[in-house]
Amino acid sequence: MSRQAIQTDNAPAAIGTYSQAIRHNDTVYISGQIPLDPATGELVSSDIDAQIKQVFENLRAVAEAAGSDLGNALKITVFLTDLGHFAKVNEVMTRYFSTPYPARAAVEVAGLPKGAQVEADAILSM
Repeated sequence: MSRQAIQTDNAPAAIGTYSQAIRHNDTVYISGQIPLDPATGELVSSDIDAQIKQVFENLRAVAEAAGSDLGNALKITVFLTDLGHFAKVNEVMTRYFSTPYPARAAVEVAGLPKGAQVEADAILSM
């Protein structure tokens, strides 16, 4: 199978030169999702809990558009502007993933697009 771009209106539109996800054979690579409301393209809230939840909702929507789901996540990378919110990420992730949990990295960054406090990308199997 060649590369196939994945696009859904249930997640924010790409705000640059990238696809929401690319499926190659039996692997889906989901681009970084920030906490944008898919309907408005704006941040859902300044509240970190709401932002984390929206990021995982956006990841879920793209995974489903690709014909997969977050239960097939192999690797998640989370970017935070404050690593002090790492425990909150862990708490929210328990609502979206079950054991065995995907491999994960968490990185503190100086800034994220549109002033978001969190971003995450994912690699999924089909």
